[in-house]
Formats: sequence, structure tokens, C-alpha cells
Amino acid sequence: MKKPRMRSLQWVLVRRLILLQAATLLIFIVLCAAALWIANPQLLIDNEAAVATIKDAVDRDGNGKLIVHQTDGLATFRRGFPNVWYIVRDGSGQSVRFGNVPDVYARNFGDLLGEADHATIGFSEDDRRPEAYLERVSTKAGTVQIIAATRSSRDETEGLEVNISATIDVARNPDGSRNWEKALPALAVIIVILLLPIVLVMGTTTLVTTPAAVRRSFAGLVETVQQAARIDIGTRAMQLPVKNVPQEIAPLVLAFNQTLARLAQGYDRYNRFLTDAAHELRTPIAILRTRAELLRQEPQSARLLHDIERLSHLAQQLLDHQLLDRPTDQRQVIDLRDLVSRVRLPSRPAMTLPSSPRPTRPMSRSTFLQIERALANLVRNAIEHGGGSGTITLAIDETGGVEVRDEGPGIPAEEHENVFEPFYRLQPQSHGAGLGLNLARQIALLHNGTIRVLTGPWRGARIRMELQVRP
Repeated sequence: MKKPRMRSLQWVLVRRLILLQAATLLIFIVLCAAALWIANPQLLIDNEAAVATIKDAVDRDGNGKLIVHQTDGLATFRRGFPNVWYIVRDGSGQSVRFGNVPDVYARNFGDLLGEADHATIGFSEDDRRPEAYLERVSTKAGTVQIIAATRSSRDETEGLEVNISATIDVARNPDGSRNWEKALPALAVIIVILLLPIVLVMGTTTLVTTPAAVRRSFAGLVETVQQAARIDIGTRAMQLPVKNVPQEIAPLVLAFNQTLARLAQGYDRYNRFLTDAAHELRTPIAILRTRAELLRQEPQSARLLHDIERLSHLAQQLLDHQLLDRPTDQRQVIDLRDLVSRVRLPSRPAMTLPSSPRPTRPMSRSTFLQIERALANLVRNAIEHGGGSGTITLAIDETGGVEVRDEGPGIPAEEHENVFEPFYRLQPQSHGAGLGLNLARQIALLHNGTIRVLTGPWRGARIRMELQVRP
């Protein structure tokens, strides 16, 4: 089955942010264009504003002479632009001048400018003569041409001045209306040219910054993930930290903590039930054993005693599971060789403890009762499955390994893992309940150790438990 590919959150965010930015920018441009189309605003620069203001003040006196009234608008404009000047001329040659008019503009406009509807007059960058704006306008005095500027020389510039000019002419139909069918393709190209660099810059910025922002935002999850990886049956009461977890992820972590709490409570209830049941069974089992021993020695009574012993052993192994819940702070440094020498079981074949070839005595930080019970179960397993004869050997080395060896029929290679499963027995008619090796493995895992069945040409089974040795 193909493993499903996991999506990267940061690249999902990058793609969606880029699309969102592009869509937002496009919508903004469309809305601006629509607003400009509906409002049809008149964008005036200073010189154009001067002409528009002067136009409202142009009039004729009683003799038909061209005059410029001092209107409020014109007075306000002069206060804002004290260097303003202008020339107003009509078709008959009458003119009105105001301000410091540069010589170049005091001359005759010439035939071309005299017929122009509007124009911006400028000079080279090195020329200090100012730029002016000319426009033919309708006033109270009739149609006149006004040429005006807000300064008499470029030297009067204060600070920074930016001049931006743009002329857009749309194709027209024979009746003078705009032909948008011809204009729209060119307009679309212009918009793409203007929009594409912005989208590229925004996309590149998003591509670079979003992964870093995501990693930084989720940095607090690293500790939470590491702690979650350490949760095991022995640390089921652990709660994941939410202090540095992003607010959007916190509900998930809190829900996980609540799940852990419910699982721990359920596991504890289950263990208490098993322990209570095992305790309750011990009394009737002891009574049965006593009464069975009073029976006459017959084959049926022997089988009855055998079954009662099996029930007693099962109850004891259920009680032994409570050893798994002992806190880790009860661990102490123990001498494994001394611990092995104290393992004693009744009714067993000969058991030997070989001398260590080195004077080093392996020391391990462990819970004494747990390791003792694990070794006892390994030895009991060797007694029950060793064929009822031969020698059981406990071997220790300085690396913290303890081997239990018997001289029985051994364990088939395909059963090496199965024998550690709870209630699993190689021989259904054996005395054991199938919990001894499972309990031994759980105890070894609680101490960060291992337990396994060794493979080799020797006779019998060899089970090795390795514990961490204190340096």
C-alpha cells in the first residue's frame, strides 16, 4: 500500500498567500479603474490649477476691455503661490499680464500656439526658464488663451519637485465615441506590464518569508513533539506543555492531554481490577490447596493439585503486574551478581552461577523488586520448559547482560517473538499461564533494557536480558 503523501503547511500557505495577494491587487486595480471611470476626475498640476483659477476671474469692463477680477479663489491661490504669473490674451490681441513674466513668454505666441487648445511649454534641464501651461478656455469675456506658471525661474524651487505627465488617447469611432474593443487589448497589456513586477516582488517576498515565519511560529511545538515521543505505558500520566504552542494548535494539544488523562485513568482502573481480583482469588485457592492435600494420594487428586498450583501461579503473576507501576524514583544502584545469587525457587533442577572471568561487578540503577521478579520468571520458565532435567545456568557479564540457560528442547526460531506475548504458551498443557516472559520483557523495557531469545548451535534455550550498567 502506497504511503499517503503529507502536505507541507508552509507551502500551502505560500501558494495561497501569493494567489490572495495577486487577486487583491487585481481587484484593487479594477475598483480604482471603475472609480476613475465613473468620477471622471480632473487631475490638475500647479500650472493647470493656476489657469483654472484665473479662468473664473477673467471678464471685461464696461468698455469691453479685458480684465482679471481679484476673486477670492485667485487671492487664495496667490497666497499659496506668491511667484505666480500669467498672461491672458483674446483673439483681438488684447492681453492682461500679472507677476514677473519671463521674457520668453512675453513674446508673441506664434501661429501654432495661438491655435492650440492646451499645451505644456518646457525647456531643457540646463535651461533655468520655468515650465508654463497654456490653455484656451471659455470665460465671461469670451474665449481667451491663458498662459500661467507658479514660478518665474527654476531657481525658485523649494525642496524636491517631481513632474509626472502621462497622455492616454483611446481609439475612437467615426462618431467620436471611444472604441473600447480596440483599446482594451492594449490596456490589458499595460496593466500586465504594471502588475507583473508587483506580483513577482510580492510573490518572491512571500516565498522567502512565509517558510521562515511558519518555522518560527511552530518552534514552540518542537518541545511538545519531543515530549510526546517519550510517552510510554510507564509515563502515561505525562501532559504535553502548551505554554509555547501557537494558539491555533493549543486546542489539539489540550484535547490530546485530555485523551492521555482518560487513558491513564482507564489503565489504572484496569490494573486495580486485576490486582483486586488476584487478591480475592488467593484465599479460595489456598483453601482448595489445603483440602486437596488432605485427599488420598490418587491420580485424580494429583491432577487436582496440579491445577490448583497453576491457578495459584496465575494469581501471583497477575499480582506481579502491579510491580510495573512502581515510580522510577524508587530505583537504586544494585549489584546484578548479588541480585542473581538471591534468586531461589523451590522444586527446581540444579542451578549454577558461573564466576565472572573479570573482577568487575556490573552495577545497574534499577528497582530491586522488579528486576528480581523478572529474573525469577525467567528461571521459572526455564524450569517448566527445560524438560524436567539438566542444569539451569545464570550467566552475567560486565555489560549488564544476564542469561538464563536450560538444557531442554529449546524454543523454535519462529516462536522467538511469540513467547513474549501475554497468555502465549508453546505447550497448551504446560503448568504456566503464559505471563512470565511478558512480565519480564515489560520490566526490562521500563529500565530501558532489552530481552530476547538467543540463537545458536547449543542445546536448550538461552534468554538474555540486558540492563543499562552504571558507569
